[in-house]
Amino acid sequence: MSTTGVFRRITLGVAFAGLVSGGAWAQTQDPPPQQDVQQDKKDIRSDKKDLNRDRADRNADQRDINKDKQDVRNDKKDIRQDNRDIRNDKQDVAKDNRDIRKDSKDLNHDRTDRNADQRDINHDKTQLAKDDAKFGANSTQAQTDRKDLHQDRVDRNKDQQDINKDKTDLSKDRTDRNKDVRDVNHDRADRNADAKDLHDDKKDLRADRKDRNKDQKDINKDKKDLHKDRTDLRRDRHHK
Repeated sequence: MSTTGVFRRITLGVAFAGLVSGGAWAQTQDPPPQQDVQQDKKDIRSDKKDLNRDRADRNADQRDINKDKQDVRNDKKDIRQDNRDIRNDKQDVAKDNRDIRKDSKDLNHDRTDRNADQRDINHDKTQLAKDDAKFGANSTQAQTDRKDLHQDRVDRNKDQQDINKDKTDLSKDRTDRNKDVRDVNHDRADRNADAKDLHDDKKDLRADRKDRNKDQKDINKDKKDLHKDRTDLRRDRHHK
């Protein structure tokens, strides 16, 4: 065998070995196109799941926001109604106090009249006893004293009836006043509770809006990921 032939065989062997090793290296560096396509499809399915889940979260947050808005409107409406009730109750209390003052004044006036009539009765009794003793029981003076005594007793009894009525009116007005005061306190408690509810609902509304905005950002990101994975899929299919 000549030296030239040996050299040629060595050169061909080295070249063949280089081709084999280069192909093996290429296979280890780039995955087969079919694997890329499968991975892209898997990524797309995952992106769709994430997108659907984030949309469901976003829609739930939006429903919470709508409910919170309605709660806020209802709380404001309740507070306005409570304030109206408080104003009306205060007016009722003021009117009841005026009635109480008037009834107290009437009661004092009727008591003064009743006491004056009682003094007249006592005076008429004394005068009747004197006239009976001096002029006789059937005398004109005694008969006049009896008429005066009877009239004073009628006046005294009427004044006592007025006093009893004034007491009843006064007791009723005090009862009404006390009830109206309780109503004021109750309406204030309702107003304060509604104000607390309003504060809590506003806080919930802010939190739900924050959650909704975060979910919307997630949706936008999922859309971008889905778009990118679909682009990769088309490219890998083209190079297959």
